[in-house]
Amino acid sequence: MTTELMDRGDQAGEAPPDLAAPEAEARNPFLVALGERVRTLRSRRGMTRKAVALAAEVSERHLANLEYGTGNASILVLLQVAQALHCTLAELLGDITTSSPEWLLIRELLEHRSEADLRRARQALAELLGSGGDDRTRHTRIALIGLRGAGKSTLGKRLADDLGYAFIELSREIEKFAGCGISEIHNLYGAHAYRRYERRALEEAIQIYPEVVIATPGGLVSDSANFNLMLSHCYTVWLQADAADHMARVAAQGDMRPMAGSKEAMEDLNRILEGRSAFYSKADLAFNTSRYTLDECFTALRAQVRKELMLPA
Repeated sequence: MTTELMDRGDQAGEAPPDLAAPEAEARNPFLVALGERVRTLRSRRGMTRKAVALAAEVSERHLANLEYGTGNASILVLLQVAQALHCTLAELLGDITTSSPEWLLIRELLEHRSEADLRRARQALAELLGSGGDDRTRHTRIALIGLRGAGKSTLGKRLADDLGYAFIELSREIEKFAGCGISEIHNLYGAHAYRRYERRALEEAIQIYPEVVIATPGGLVSDSANFNLMLSHCYTVWLQADAADHMARVAAQGDMRPMAGSKEAMEDLNRILEGRSAFYSKADLAFNTSRYTLDECFTALRAQVRKELMLPA
């Protein structure tokens, strides 16, 4: 099935650094774990190492060393200080969840809870604080999430037509607000400005359209505030696909950028999928578009959505 291009924030291509990673046993376990978290967060946001290095104003080699667990050694000093003070490193660094007794008590209640318990707690908090959406109206706004090449635009438009709903590509709405393309927003104003435009576009879609299908940018789940807003006000559907299908569908559209300049493109894409899958899995419904034709995908998706929302077949 040939579907939409991968959204422009998800750059899969990235060349590995020109350095030989030291043997694992020669590296400090804490720095190795720190590097893995840096790589996971970078993959989740779909950013190349070069992009992160530029945004952080550090050399790409320095960032690569950090990711491979060979630096920054000074973090060990912070760890030692935290241990001496009998507190966590997060508390030493000023994590918001350590900023008051209430935060600490709430964190203690939630620690070691299952994903199901945490989901129920989040929903209860949203309802208590008045940020949750009404179930009836939430089920008439369908948000499609997933990486580029999953079929959000193609299947979303057909689903909207079938339901008699409006259809919105959130990326296009973001560009309208900004007055320029997505890449120009990032280049001219940065990632924080892009997230503000993204939230504004999502808020307007929720306010204006009581019945709508929204194709969202793949990286929306990386912003917890925007993702929370969507989960509270939209019935979310995760359109899944195998990494090979993502690549093939983009290439079929004539866009070879995900493959450009990297022999590790597929590995990088798999890391992005792995990094974001825990967030995508918060959707109300997961639907795999791989190994099906476009018509087969739409027929199955239509049937599943109508069943879940208790609409006539």
